[in-house]
Amino acid sequence: MTAPDTIVLIHGLWMTPLSWEHWIDRYTEAGYRVLAPSWPGLEGGVDALRRDPSPLAGLGVGEVADHYERIIADLGTQPIIMGHSFGGALTQILLGRGLGAAGVAINSGQVRGVHRLPLTQLKAASPVLGNPANRGRAVPFTPEQFHYAFTNTLTAEQSRQVYDRYHVPAAARALFQGAFANLDPNSPLRVDVRRDDRAPLLFVAGGADNIVPASVNRANHRLYRHSSALTEYREYPGRSHYTVGQDGWQEVADHALAWAVRNAR
Repeated sequence: MTAPDTIVLIHGLWMTPLSWEHWIDRYTEAGYRVLAPSWPGLEGGVDALRRDPSPLAGLGVGEVADHYERIIADLGTQPIIMGHSFGGALTQILLGRGLGAAGVAINSGQVRGVHRLPLTQLKAASPVLGNPANRGRAVPFTPEQFHYAFTNTLTAEQSRQVYDRYHVPAAARALFQGAFANLDPNSPLRVDVRRDDRAPLLFVAGGADNIVPASVNRANHRLYRHSSALTEYREYPGRSHYTVGQDGWQEVADHALAWAVRNAR
C-alpha cells in the first residue's frame, strides 16, 4: 500500500488556517503536500474578519463539514486529516463519512454522545453560550477570555501576542450546535462511532486545557470502544489548548504524523 502523501489540516473556532503555520512548514519540509483550507467564509484572513466578521454569522457545522468533504473528495487519494479544537470534531465527522487514510483529533471538541461538560469548559465558552442571542452572530474573545480558554499556561504577554496574530470572532451557531448536540437526534455532530471500516483515529489532549479538558477528550475516545477500527489516545501533561503553537509543539506534531503514517489504511 502506498503511504499517504497529503495532509489536510482543519482549524477550529476563534482561529484561521494561519494557526497551523508552524505545522505547515514542518510537514512541507518533510516532503508532504499540506493543505490547510479555511472554513467557508474565513478566506479573507485575520485582519479582514476582525473588520467584518459577518461571513461567519450563521455558519453551522454541517456546512463546514460538507465544505471539507468536497475538498477531500477532489484530491483523488485519501489524505491524513488532522483537526484542532472544533477541527477535531470535524475530523471525527469526516472519518465517520468514510474519508481519510488516518485522522488525528487534537484537543478535540466533543461530538454527539459525549456528556462531560467540565466547569472550565463552561467558563471558557460562556462569552458565547451565555447569551442565546449570539446564536446567529460571530463572537470574539477579549484578550483576557482568550488567555483563559486557549493559552492559560502562557504569560499574559505571550498570550496577547498569540491573540493578536491568530484570533478572530467565532461562528457562534457552530458552538451552540456542539453544546446542544445531545438534545438533537439529527445533530450534524452525530457520528457513527461503531463503524468498523473507518480510518484509524488518534486523540491528542492537553493536560492543562481549559476549553476542551483532557477529560472531554477521554470521553470522546471512549465513544469508539465498540468499534474494531483503531482508536488511540495520547495526553500531554501541562499543555494548554494552544498546543499547536506553544513551546514543544514540535513533539506533538511529529508524534501525530508518525502515528498517522504508521497506521494509515
